[in-house]
Amino acid sequence: MPYSIAIDGPAGAGKSTIARAVAKELGYVYIDTGAMYRAVGLYVLKKKIELSDEKKIVEALPLLDISLSYDDEGVQHVLLNGEDVSSAIRTERVSEAASVVSQYKAVREKLVALQQALAKRTSVVMDGRDIASKVLPDADTKIYLTASVEERARRRARELQEKGEPCNIKAVEKDIEERDYRDMHRAQSPLVRVEDAVLVDSSDLTIDETIDRILDIAMKR
Repeated sequence: MPYSIAIDGPAGAGKSTIARAVAKELGYVYIDTGAMYRAVGLYVLKKKIELSDEKKIVEALPLLDISLSYDDEGVQHVLLNGEDVSSAIRTERVSEAASVVSQYKAVREKLVALQQALAKRTSVVMDGRDIASKVLPDADTKIYLTASVEERARRRARELQEKGEPCNIKAVEKDIEERDYRDMHRAQSPLVRVEDAVLVDSSDLTIDETIDRILDIAMKR
């Protein structure tokens, strides 16, 4: 039987980095659900569809083929209509677009169905905002990974600086707070900590310490 680990949490909590490492340690497939929403966001931006135009975005969904592939190192690649967009989806603009389109019911239904199908075939570590509450409610291990707004802003600013992108730490904090509010108050699958999810606050933990904490929780299940 495939084993599933669901990791939920707010933007900038390090979910993708941690989930990827946990999956590698266990030999499971890592599924970055946020990357799928980013792919939708990228498509909408490329087609110059207004992010607020839910009707046009929903009409475009049948034209989107989103799939995941993995190289010899186990690194996930996101394919949008056959094109590898793994790098293109990592800009701040696409991130914002993903946050908006993920609020639309039809978008979520399309991607959730794909994510659930993947988890039925193989053992996975899946991260996102609604994995334990919506995508994999029967996951074997459920984690709610978070960190303070200040710490998440510091991490995000560091990422941007490493890419050579200018950033203002206060603006980054404001963006994170706004995204938290949007994710927690959206009508479709809001970000919540389900009752049986174990809370892991990584504010004062290193990446390795966070990985070890989650592996320890999973091994005790």
